[in-house]
Amino acid sequence: MLLRKMTYSLDDVIKEAELEFKNAKDSASLENSKARFLGKNGLITTFFKQLASLSIDDKRQQGIIFNNAKKRIEQMLVEKREYLQKMELDARNSNELIDVTLPGRGKMIGSIHPIMRTQERIEKIFRSIGFKVIDGPEIETDWNNFTALNSPLGHPARSMQDTFYLDFKDHKNDLPLLLRTHTSPMQVRYATNNKPPIKIIAPGKTYRVDSDATHSPMFHQIEGLWISEEVSFADLKGIYTNFLKCFFENDNLSLRFRPSFFPFTEPSAEIDMMFNDGPNRGKWLEISGAGQVHPNVIKNFGLDPEKYMGFAFGSGLERLTMLRYGISDLRYFYENDLRFLQQIRY
Repeated sequence: MLLRKMTYSLDDVIKEAELEFKNAKDSASLENSKARFLGKNGLITTFFKQLASLSIDDKRQQGIIFNNAKKRIEQMLVEKREYLQKMELDARNSNELIDVTLPGRGKMIGSIHPIMRTQERIEKIFRSIGFKVIDGPEIETDWNNFTALNSPLGHPARSMQDTFYLDFKDHKNDLPLLLRTHTSPMQVRYATNNKPPIKIIAPGKTYRVDSDATHSPMFHQIEGLWISEEVSFADLKGIYTNFLKCFFENDNLSLRFRPSFFPFTEPSAEIDMMFNDGPNRGKWLEISGAGQVHPNVIKNFGLDPEKYMGFAFGSGLERLTMLRYGISDLRYFYENDLRFLQQIRY
């Protein structure tokens, strides 16, 4: 009697599974039905649990019946699952069907980043007056970044609050490597391997521990160097004045050179600029640091300071870009907001 009752109940379960799988409208409802029949606490599992109370011969006989029923339900499940997956794929393909008769969508026109646009503009101006554009590594040695530029050990510029030092050491002098704090190391690299006259500009990324509306821990600089037997501070004033007039496309601006201090130049000056028209009219703006190259620096280049002299200057590309395009916050440059970047296309 027990075996006949179990066989009958099992047939009912198979019929019920077939009907429930047939009525499943999507994959989610089908998987719910699967759990009801084949899950850990499903109906088929309940039948297998009853085998524990049967004799060995009955277990063997009923086990075959239960396994066949389970395989039948699993086969129905696989067939229904494949059917639903095909239907869902067909529906998705139908919704995503491409109408080849529609006109093409225009490609979005990209633009050069404002800072890179400024850099290209500056390079073009200085190339037109005989300067060479050079580039180099952003990870620098202590010698190139500080010592050769007349900044000995203990100089404030070496402070951990200003400079990103690396754990790696420079194998030549056993001092740590660092992320360059200016592009002046390229002056050292070039001047020690080339004979005067030297006329170069070195644009690139630089790094200092600073971050606010007008400072960034990563920023861009462009530095210039001219060394020869006859160049003077007067050449610096003339070249930089004409550069700014070309860059801003404005002859109606004034410059002043304020005495200052930099370890790598002597005498040194801060260069301020004032527009004589427009929204920034009448306001002095600090634009660059400059000066006559210090004799110690020329000596570190491997040159004779009694024979050669020169001038150097350094300007922040972000500052020049902000002034040219009227940008108030330096952080806009690095937020990757297309609403901002698409405003400056020309």
